[in-house]
Amino acid sequence: MFKPKQEEKLVITNVEIQELKRVKKILENPSFAMKASNYIGRPIELGLEKINSEKLTKITEKALHKSLDLAISSLNKKNNFTVSNAKHKGLAVLSGGVGGMFGLMALAVELPISTTIMLRSIADIAESQGHDLNELETRLACLEVFSLGSSKSTSDDGAESAYFSTRGAIALEMKLAIDSVANMSNKAIQEALAKGQLPMFIKVVNSIASRFGITLSEKLVAQSIPLVGAVGGASLNFMFINHFQKMAEGHFVVKRLEKKYGSDEIHQLYNALNVEKVKK
Repeated sequence: MFKPKQEEKLVITNVEIQELKRVKKILENPSFAMKASNYIGRPIELGLEKINSEKLTKITEKALHKSLDLAISSLNKKNNFTVSNAKHKGLAVLSGGVGGMFGLMALAVELPISTTIMLRSIADIAESQGHDLNELETRLACLEVFSLGSSKSTSDDGAESAYFSTRGAIALEMKLAIDSVANMSNKAIQEALAKGQLPMFIKVVNSIASRFGITLSEKLVAQSIPLVGAVGGASLNFMFINHFQKMAEGHFVVKRLEKKYGSDEIHQLYNALNVEKVKK
């Protein structure tokens, strides 16, 4: 009797294992707070209580909702503000530097601009790793990057990575949001969002904003330290976008390998890899 040939299971290559090890070192590295503290020479957690967290949360949520509008409408349009990572850095430093001169008061104006610049950069990185920006899942994954790399822990399980615990915290919300618009066009999604008719999308954005706000508050505290100056402030802005570009690179490398080998396989391998945390 004829027996169909069983499809052979793909085996991850040594090159891909080394790539995964490299991005794990990025994703599990110290948070932006520690990197900024290393730069300015003092811990910045001491000043976090001075930040108006409620106001910051509202500003952050508003900025990410504007980024969600962009993610739905135009991330796949390559003629729409596509530039190199280096130029993205320059634009983010410029916008952040102007906003930094006026503190939290200017943040409501500056943050939507800088998040849009960073989102375009994140989208370029996603595409460079073979992800299709026409897919809603990829677009939401671009927004998901803003939740990565904060000092907030979402898991008490020491065996679980900070990266996967963060993803796991909003995984169900992401799936429900995508499923809720499975038969809708991008235009219909935008119209529904404008009317506040997609609560799962709002929930996803607010979950991301709660973590993004932590990193943002760390940046604000670092900028407010006396003697940092304009040059130091510009350097912090450069570190800020560089932080999320690196998070995006690691995130989309992992997701590319998950598509090829399966989420569970890559998750287990990632957790099993031993890499040293290094300060940058």
